[in-house]
Amino acid sequence: MELRTAGEVQVRVDATPETVYGVVADVTRTGEWSPECRRCAWIGDATHATPGARFRGWNRSGIVRWSRLVEVVTATPGRELAFRTLPDRLNKDSTLWRYRLEEDEGGTLLTHGYEIEAPPRFPVSLVTRTLMRHHADMRPQIARSLERVKAIAEREAGERDRPPTP
Repeated sequence: MELRTAGEVQVRVDATPETVYGVVADVTRTGEWSPECRRCAWIGDATHATPGARFRGWNRSGIVRWSRLVEVVTATPGRELAFRTLPDRLNKDSTLWRYRLEEDEGGTLLTHGYEIEAPPRFPVSLVTRTLMRHHADMRPQIARSLERVKAIAEREAGERDRPPTP
């Protein structure tokens, strides 16, 4: 099984970049759209996405459960949110996750991608290869997440952000 170390997926959302950013930047809502991340919570005094803010994410895939400490790298409202998983005693790997938002004909072109900066080592790599084979290429999981983000953002935008119908 070959590990894809980077990938991205795009979706067009019928909501403004500010509305879409408001959804993805509230990491406490990640469990609403992620196939694996069940919940996230800010750590310390952090209450929103700013560079250096940290949060913890709790994940589940089948019988495997884990949590990761994450640090916000970039937080530019309406344009970009990026964060990376931080290495710890068990998990020496690190992945940079990024959302890019571009205005697109009254809506938003939302791109979500990942880049593995430090690949998983044994025993984490063994678990990935045997119990979480979908981690070899995260793009299908990202596509599922983006469809859910799209539905949430469009629902929240309501009539406020939708362009007028011709």
